[in-house]
Amino acid sequence: MITGKNYIGQTPKASGDKTYKTVNPKLNIENNTAFIDATEDEIDEAVNLAWDAFKIYRKVSGVKRAEFLNAIADEILVLDQTLIDMYMLESGLPEGRAIGERGRTIFQLRSFAELILDEQWRDNSFDAADPERKPLPKVDLRRTSIPLGPVVVLGASNFPLAFSTAGGDVSSALAAGCPVIVKSHPMHSGTGELVAKALLKAAKDTGMPNGVFSNLNGKSIEVGTALVKHPKVKAVGFTGSVRGGRALFDLASKRKEPIPVFAEMGSINPVVITPKAIEKHSEALATQYANSITLGTGQFCTNPGLLLTIDNENTQKFIDDLAQKTVTIEAQCMLHPNIKEGFMQNSLKVSSQRGVEIIAKIESEVAPNYAPSQIVSVSGKDFLENPKLQQEVFGPFSLVVKAKNETELIKIIESLEGQLTGTIIAEKDEYSGLHDIVDALVNRVGRIIFNGVPTGVEVCSSMQHGGPYPASTDSRFTAVGTNSIKRWVRPVSYQSFPKELLPEALK
Repeated sequence: MITGKNYIGQTPKASGDKTYKTVNPKLNIENNTAFIDATEDEIDEAVNLAWDAFKIYRKVSGVKRAEFLNAIADEILVLDQTLIDMYMLESGLPEGRAIGERGRTIFQLRSFAELILDEQWRDNSFDAADPERKPLPKVDLRRTSIPLGPVVVLGASNFPLAFSTAGGDVSSALAAGCPVIVKSHPMHSGTGELVAKALLKAAKDTGMPNGVFSNLNGKSIEVGTALVKHPKVKAVGFTGSVRGGRALFDLASKRKEPIPVFAEMGSINPVVITPKAIEKHSEALATQYANSITLGTGQFCTNPGLLLTIDNENTQKFIDDLAQKTVTIEAQCMLHPNIKEGFMQNSLKVSSQRGVEIIAKIESEVAPNYAPSQIVSVSGKDFLENPKLQQEVFGPFSLVVKAKNETELIKIIESLEGQLTGTIIAEKDEYSGLHDIVDALVNRVGRIIFNGVPTGVEVCSSMQHGGPYPASTDSRFTAVGTNSIKRWVRPVSYQSFPKELLPEALK
C-alpha cells in the first residue's frame, strides 16, 4: 500500500501541508496517491538520525553489511508484480524495461555485497617500521579508506529503480558504511516508497541501526536544498540535468564545510563514423543507430546525440537512410509531460540554428506525451562556430555533423564539452590512422567504445560512467560499477599505532 508519507528511519511521518501527485504519462492523468513534502523538522530529524546511525553503522562488519544488501535485493524481489505495475504507471515505460531495470538493481546490490565480504576494496596499504634505517628510523604506516558520513541521494527521473531509491548511488554508499537519505524523485514517488519500505524491512531484519536509511518526498527544490545544506550531510549523489547538478555543486561548495557532490549530468555522446565504415556498412549502421537513438524514447544519458562524419558521396545517403529508419520507428511515451516539453523546446533550439537542416522527423500527430523523433544535419564549419549546437536534447534526436576532412573532424572533437562516452566506427584497415581521433576523444570522454553503440552500461569494476565537466562534477569517479564505492570514502593513515587500536581492515 502506498501511503504518500515520508520515512524518517523506520517511522512514517506526514506533518506537512504541501502535497503532489505523480502522473501516468500514457493516459496523461494524475495518479491517485497524494505525496506529502517533507518539512524542515522532518529533514532535520532524518539527518540527525542518520548521523547517530553512522556512529554505529561505520563499524558494522563488511559481512554484516553484505547481508543487509542481499536482504534488500530479496525484499525488492518479494514486491514482484506490484513493483512492476507501479513502475509502469508512473513512468510510461514498458514492462520489459521495468523487469530489466529491476534485474540491474538486484545485480548492483549483490555485486556490492560480494565486494565488501573482504576489506580489499579499501585499497589498504602497509609500510612496516624500520627502526634501524639511517639516518632516520622509519615509522610504521598503514593506510585505509573510511566512510564519509551520511549521504544524500537525489533519485533520477529516467531510472526509477537502478538510479533511484535502492540504485547505484544508494547501494554503493550503504556498502561503504554510509547511511543514506533519499530525496525521492517526484515523477515516481510511488515506486520509490515501495522500494523504501523493502529497504527498511531489510534493515530491521538484519539488525541495522535505525536511521541507516530514510526516504523523503518533495516536488520542488526546497527539500533537496535543505538536505545539501545540512551540516551533518557529508556527500551528495545526483543523476540529472547540468542545471540541477551544477546548482547542487554550487550549494555544497558554499557551505561552511564544503562537501563533494558526485553529479552525473549532461552528455551528447559523440560517435565518429569513418567514410570506409559508411561505404561498407551504411544500411546496417543506419539501422543500428536508428534503434539506439530511439531506445527508451532516447531517455538515456548515453543516447548518441551527435554523429560525426566526413562529407563525401556516400555521407548524405547514409544520413537520409538513418533519418528515415529513425522516424519510421513508432513514437514512444516519454516519462512525464515536463520531459516531453523539454524535448520539444530543446530539439527546436538546435534545429532552428543557422545551417541546420531537418533531414526527417515524425510529422504525424502523436499522443500528448509521446516523442516525435528527429534527425538533423549541419556542416562542420557551422558546428564549430555555434556552441549552441552542443545542447543536449533528452529524447529521440540526433545531430549529424559533416566535416570537410579529418583535420576539421578532430577540431570538432577537441571543441566538445566533456562527455560520458565517445564512439568510433571504423574498418580494420583504418586502425593505424585512427590514433589522433582516439587521442582527441579520450581527452573529452569517460568511456570510449569501438564499433558499437553507447547505449547500454555494463555494471562491473572496469566501467567508467562519468567524464569531464559537464558530463560529471568529478571525472575521477564512476557512478556505475563497483568502483563507484570510492566516492563515499576518504583515506586515513595510522602511524605507529598499537594493533589493539587499529581498525579491523589494518590489523
